[in-house]
Amino acid sequence: MTSSTSNLLLSVLMFATGVGIPIMAALNGRLGAQLGSPWAAAFLLFALGAVISGAVMVAVGMPQHGWFTASPLYYAGAVLVAFYVLSITYSAPRIGVANAIFFVLVGQILAAALIDQFGLFGAMKSPLNATRWIGIALMLAGIYFARRVA
Repeated sequence: MTSSTSNLLLSVLMFATGVGIPIMAALNGRLGAQLGSPWAAAFLLFALGAVISGAVMVAVGMPQHGWFTASPLYYAGAVLVAFYVLSITYSAPRIGVANAIFFVLVGQILAAALIDQFGLFGAMKSPLNATRWIGIALMLAGIYFARRVA
């Protein structure tokens, strides 16, 4: 598979993930409302997610280097995943899915730019030049205008 084909497939995958995030927020929020507890909803989602992830892992291959051999810092992602799911499950029904996701987008854009700028956490470095700053500003402006009430 060529690099451009691989990049296209990864781009499509991430686009589909982006489509799924607000759907997930709406479903999680409704599940939390029906259960009467966003925390119970998040717990059930993680339990089901663990089963699904385990099945995929068994199908495609177990870890090559052992279970807990990476730096402890990298396991902090679990805390961030839990924070996200708990936050979105609690907030989306209260401020609306779009508002919740738009605030998430602002945070993602700014954090991603800083991670890329400094190559944090082993990420590929991509300097913040004037063109990238303009793109980020346009994205943030688009988020603002998309959420602005007429």
